[in-house]
Amino acid sequence: MTTAALPPAQGPGYRVAVVCLGNICRSPVADVVLNDRVATAGLDVTVDSYGTGGWHVGEPMDRRSAATLTAAGYDASRHRAQQFRGAHASAYDVVLAMDSSHHDELRALGVPEERLLMFRAFDPEGEGDVPDPYYGGPQGFDDVLAMIERTADVLVKELAGVPQP
Repeated sequence: MTTAALPPAQGPGYRVAVVCLGNICRSPVADVVLNDRVATAGLDVTVDSYGTGGWHVGEPMDRRSAATLTAAGYDASRHRAQQFRGAHASAYDVVLAMDSSHHDELRALGVPEERLLMFRAFDPEGEGDVPDPYYGGPQGFDDVLAMIERTADVLVKELAGVPQP
């Protein structure tokens, strides 16, 4: 089960960043799902997503990620890729890396260790990386969505209990 604990809020509301490589597959899916879950729960939580790389900035999410989300009943239309930069390092209460290479890059960008966690640290089926579905087939996108949904369910429960100033 969950081995991580969310850090306390730095101000009113709670700010979450989810980060992958290009911000077109994994982190936008997590962004859409988490935003849906926190809205349903009525929580004062802001969720944003980023990529460590900047080559897709301004683009919509990968069409396969968008199609997977749409088929599951989510709205994938608003996403536009953005790059995580050092200035973002202190802007979030928690930064959730989608895989270990992103975790290392985020640490190098100055995200405080106590605010930097792996996304799957909250996955009830175990920790590890969220695999990149980009070079695979449709099943990879379905698998990533399922992993993100079950992890988001636990994250929302954790977010509901985070102390606010």
